[in-house]
Amino acid sequence: MNDLITILFTAIASGTIILYATIGEIITERSGILNLGVEGMMLMGAFFGYFVAYHTGNLFFAIAAAGAMGGLMGLIHAFITITMRANQVVSGLALTMFGQGVSAFFGIGLVGKTLKNSFEPIAIPLLHKIPVLGEVLFNHNILVYIAFILPLVVWFIFVKTKWGLAIRAAGEEPLSSEIMGIHVVKVRYIATIVGGILIGISGAYLSVAYSKLWVEGMTAGKGWITIALVIFANWNPLIAYTGAYLFGALEQLGLTLQKFNIAFPIILLKSIPYLFTILFLLFISLKGKRSNLPKALGISYFRESRE
Repeated sequence: MNDLITILFTAIASGTIILYATIGEIITERSGILNLGVEGMMLMGAFFGYFVAYHTGNLFFAIAAAGAMGGLMGLIHAFITITMRANQVVSGLALTMFGQGVSAFFGIGLVGKTLKNSFEPIAIPLLHKIPVLGEVLFNHNILVYIAFILPLVVWFIFVKTKWGLAIRAAGEEPLSSEIMGIHVVKVRYIATIVGGILIGISGAYLSVAYSKLWVEGMTAGKGWITIALVIFANWNPLIAYTGAYLFGALEQLGLTLQKFNIAFPIILLKSIPYLFTILFLLFISLKGKRSNLPKALGISYFRESRE
């Protein structure tokens, strides 16, 4: 039972990394912009968050700095792909390579450095005493609790607000949306920047709250997993819960199996969540049905195109 509780607890903590990034990418993609720069943006968020946390000791400044960096990279991606109408795939890959290189170069001095403080668990009164459920869900830090409600907030915005309608319309029928008075360029800019902010925060959570250290390339492919989980979630913020925490559970499962001295290569145990992701994408490709896939995803648009 203790091992099960550990797996579930860590699944929540680990899955939160992916959850922030997945929600950010869903917001961006629902507006019609494909961002393959998630890995690089997460690394930059992780580096800047750790840098600020180490030098100032202020954890909330660290999260804000990481979010700002993610937002800045989102702005760059928006400018290149929306204003300059460059290929969205190429721009995203360039952001990933940029983030990997810059974070590795400037982060050398932070390797081996320890933080003065980090986000401490906050036990929710009464709820944390519930057997199993309380131990798994109600004894995390503030960033995890925010992640619990984030998909609900984004879902509500998508379904119940004019801004949500504008984002979805921009990703489905940008030309018709423009005719109906929606400023598609503005909506896509905002969605890409907001998505970048959440991706940057996911990186800071990884380095400042989860791992509590800085290591070159510490995201270890989680940015690419995020892109896959957007498809898994069918671009629905609520389903993102399942994908993120399932990935976290599979990641922890591989680590837990090592404790039982199973005669199985460690590298394969660590690859379990990634193999699952590949198999899922293969299944989706064979099935060929993605109902919420934005019709205009990855397609450049500018107002003059309606003339």
